Amino acid sequence: MKKKLPVAILAFLLFLTPGIPEAEAGPSAASAVLMEQQSGRVLYAKDPHAVMRIASITKIMTAIVAIESDKLNEKVKVSERAIQTEGSSIYLKKGEKILLEDLIYGLMLRSGNDAAVAIAEHVGGSKEGFVYLMNEKAKEIGMKNTFFANPHGLDDSERHRSTAYDMALLTRYAMKNAKYREISGTEVYKSPDPGGEWDRVWHNKNRLLTEKYKYCTGGKTGYTKKAHRTLVTTATKGDLDLIVVTLDAPDDWNDHIYLYEQGFEKYDPKIILQKGEVHASSHPFYREKIYLKRDVVYPLTKKEEKQIKIRFQLLKPKKQWEDGSVPAVVGRAEAYLKKEKLYSLPVYYKSGDKEGEKSGWEKWKDWWPWS
Repeated sequence: MKKKLPVAILAFLLFLTPGIPEAEAGPSAASAVLMEQQSGRVLYAKDPHAVMRIASITKIMTAIVAIESDKLNEKVKVSERAIQTEGSSIYLKKGEKILLEDLIYGLMLRSGNDAAVAIAEHVGGSKEGFVYLMNEKAKEIGMKNTFFANPHGLDDSERHRSTAYDMALLTRYAMKNAKYREISGTEVYKSPDPGGEWDRVWHNKNRLLTEKYKYCTGGKTGYTKKAHRTLVTTATKGDLDLIVVTLDAPDDWNDHIYLYEQGFEKYDPKIILQKGEVHASSHPFYREKIYLKRDVVYPLTKKEEKQIKIRFQLLKPKKQWEDGSVPAVVGRAEAYLKKEKLYSLPVYYKSGDKEGEKSGWEKWKDWWPWS
């Protein structure tokens, strides 16, 4: 259960742009990130912005672009180009028609490169058109060090690169989509094969999900000779949702388990700004009249819980507000961890007083002797 932290009003604070903590020693991966899903806070990082090959974790982007196309129930006609794609395959047949949703399951569970091309051609009009959509989505998400050259992650382009941090951003974005979460977390899926004697049955290659870690909720595996082993997974324990990305990691399963255990042991989600009425000023005009519209939850260690400070910045009440023209937003609430500014939320003013109750303006007039 998320707990509210006691907070103190801070009069003056310097603030710095939040930085990513660098790991002194860690997993086998050349590059790794442990990120909390809801806040996006990086809890652990090892060379997180190194631009590297990513192999089949590319397919996370392919999947979410396809899901957001709203074409899941459309039939995809499989092309010659799709079935000729090298590497891992779900053994599609030229000319067959298969639901786009089924193709995404084959893409994510079995890492079908043929599925990736079939998806790209249907959703993007062509493989090249789909790659354009992938890169536009990357820009939207804020993946600053990423370029996609294909929908599957094969080593057919020197430009096809990303970073552990960018792939964590992508996964955080994708996990907000219910259909993506469903597909990513599926262990076994059956797809009808009209031209075969039996349904296709796909078992998820993500062993963290299927056998190694009970808290795992999904993810995507990857491997090519040049990229080596890449892996993205997600996990949930209690109220804490985590993402791990490892690139070029010879011991990736254990890397992920280690990082998850560290995260779950050290961090808890805490309410640092709470929805509802705030008591940020003794001024009668604001008394019982200002509030926040939502909670802010942030993962913290026990030590960090005591270091959270809240600063309220409120507008000075003005005489012209007497006619009821008080702005909806009258200030901001800012949460800091030491000197690091974590969040800033608008502070709202309650308009429309209950019958028989004095307005904030009337209370102020009673308190202030006008000349």
